[in-house]
Amino acid sequence: MAEQARYEELIRQFSAFGAVKREMGRMMPSDCPAGSAAVLTLLGRYGDMRMSRLSELLAVDMSVTSRHVAHVVERGWIERSPDPADRRSRILRLTPAGRALLDQLSRRTCLMLSERLGDWSDDEVAQLTALMARLRASFDDTRAHGPEPRPPVPPVLEQTTRTPAITT
Repeated sequence: MAEQARYEELIRQFSAFGAVKREMGRMMPSDCPAGSAAVLTLLGRYGDMRMSRLSELLAVDMSVTSRHVAHVVERGWIERSPDPADRRSRILRLTPAGRALLDQLSRRTCLMLSERLGDWSDDEVAQLTALMARLRASFDDTRAHGPEPRPPVPPVLEQTTRTPAITT
């Protein structure tokens, strides 16, 4: 029971973090959903790559990656070209339009974060960044080694001060 109590507030904060993600999503252009932005971001960070590598980095199934890639290709933000090492494979790369959009998205996101976190110290932002990276790495470790079997966890119910209605 102590183990559960240790993580209950964290679970509530994860749920509440959805509001942050939604606000970030609203600042995206209407034709650039989160999956498309993730494709652009990864290509910007890691450079040209095969679809299989992109799928791995996105941590989604190849069919999902394919849909995201098709969307950004249709808009001219990335291009697919034959892989010289294996003509059956394709290499994905940002186009100049994709690079420009990625730069625009980065500026918008940084501006929003600087506005929302303006009263945070540099150390607090650095600490949040480090802890989020560590959290993500913990989940990456789970994927790499396969999750350990765990007993089912009962759902966490919101605590309420209301008296339940009695039905007869």
